[in-house]
Amino acid sequence: MLRWLQPLVLLGLGAWLPGCSLFDASTPPPEAVAPAPLSEPLATTRFPLPAAGVNVVGELQVIRLREQDTLIDVAMAYQLGFDELVAANPGVDPWLPGEGREILLPTRFVLPDAPRQGIVLNVPAKRLFYYPKPAKGAAAEVHTFPVSIGREGWATPYGLTRITSKRKDPAWNVPASIRKEHAENGDPLPAVVPAGPDNPLGAYAMRLGFPGSYLIHGTNKPAGIGIRASHGCIRMNPQHIEWLYQQAAVGTPVRVVNQPLLLGVSGEELLLEAHAPLEEDKTRHGEALKRAVGKQLARIGSDGAQVDPERIARISGAQRGVPLSIMNGGFDLATSMAGAPRVRNVVSYDWFDGDAAGGEPLPAADASPLHPR
Repeated sequence: MLRWLQPLVLLGLGAWLPGCSLFDASTPPPEAVAPAPLSEPLATTRFPLPAAGVNVVGELQVIRLREQDTLIDVAMAYQLGFDELVAANPGVDPWLPGEGREILLPTRFVLPDAPRQGIVLNVPAKRLFYYPKPAKGAAAEVHTFPVSIGREGWATPYGLTRITSKRKDPAWNVPASIRKEHAENGDPLPAVVPAGPDNPLGAYAMRLGFPGSYLIHGTNKPAGIGIRASHGCIRMNPQHIEWLYQQAAVGTPVRVVNQPLLLGVSGEELLLEAHAPLEEDKTRHGEALKRAVGKQLARIGSDGAQVDPERIARISGAQRGVPLSIMNGGFDLATSMAGAPRVRNVVSYDWFDGDAAGGEPLPAADASPLHPR
């Protein structure tokens, strides 16, 4: 057994450690790089596709909140999901975070372990990745968006499928099971909800080939993106689904994966992005992670001495959804936040009046868009 694996076995990585801290008490972290002056926000949805063997995109950012800002406001303004923003900022009250508080924007991502083509949805991360075919002579890109997924009892299915049809301004033919649920809760639904502002499918829907009636669609409640809320469908921000609808043709492959532990590779540095597994998920994801780490160590010709198994256990247990180094002496969450660029707060409150973007326009580099079953 490789030396780095032995402490991991003793630590019982698969048992999860939700109460663990991400601060490394045994090895002092390196000094943080001095943050740059306040700058414009960096890209949050559109990134150059890295070369094969590298799977980390984006950069963390930090903003300072104003008195009235909540984490829902921040998520909408910076095109993030609510759950991922809460997870990246432990101990922060999402509704009353406090004036002057600095918030980490989790805008660095490890790409799912899946072919880089079509649409890939990582369910526990509540993230969709789209790999368009580049135009002739153009560089390849990846676009990523927060999504809402099926709540417990209405799980989003896993596997490989494709887009089978698309519809603008769809009517919602309410499944009998959903009508029954709503009736029991005193909120009866009609058999068909017509297109319009009261339709939870929003203005665009793309049907998937899974058995049943599963869609990628918009929403009439954009503040609820990035949580477990649907009856199994994949729910997106209105601007995001509008853009994706125009880009993804019928026949586009869609892979739905279950990867709460994502091993990031950037040169010879290994990082771990850990999300909370779904409540009903009993998969031993730690075993797959150990195999992946072993594979990467073999690639760089290492016996594992540079990898800190205790750091792996802490990151896996804390489940902050932020790529953090698993190398000895690597940056922890606090150090990563300290070194992240401070960017301008672009939160606005137009979304109360129906503007689902929820903020000022983000950079041109993010031009994918601004921003149910």
